[in-house]
Amino acid sequence: MQRSNSGDVRYDDPWYDALASGWGESSEPAVASEPARRSDGADAYLQVQRSAAFQEVRSRYRRFVVPAVVSFLAWYVAYVVTATTAPQLMARPVMGAVNLGMLAGLGQFLSTFLLTWAYVRHARLRRDRAALELRWDAQELARGRGGAA
Repeated sequence: MQRSNSGDVRYDDPWYDALASGWGESSEPAVASEPARRSDGADAYLQVQRSAAFQEVRSRYRRFVVPAVVSFLAWYVAYVVTATTAPQLMARPVMGAVNLGMLAGLGQFLSTFLLTWAYVRHARLRRDRAALELRWDAQELARGRGGAA
């Protein structure tokens, strides 16, 4: 642990943003005479980013998100285009006062909820454990203890 400028105890957690909370800020003006250098912690994060495990997590994320976004946007655009170009089709009654446009509009809400559920399930089953292991490896490397990245 380190003490901040105000004397409070601060944890050395690389995921903690000390500057956002005001800790670690000095009342003295910053001197720009020496060039900025990367710390060992930044090198540790670059090492993790270059690892095969990190690339696999990113790949799994992209394999789900890109097709999901494309299909959802296509469904949304199809709904809007159909509603504007074929109002007679959307006004076709299905059951009582419910027409095809209402069902398609409710389908938009339903598809949003289904996509959210699918994303959370995919993250929980395919990415969360690997991402957590990467986080621990990054913290260990940033603290200078090695790690299995």
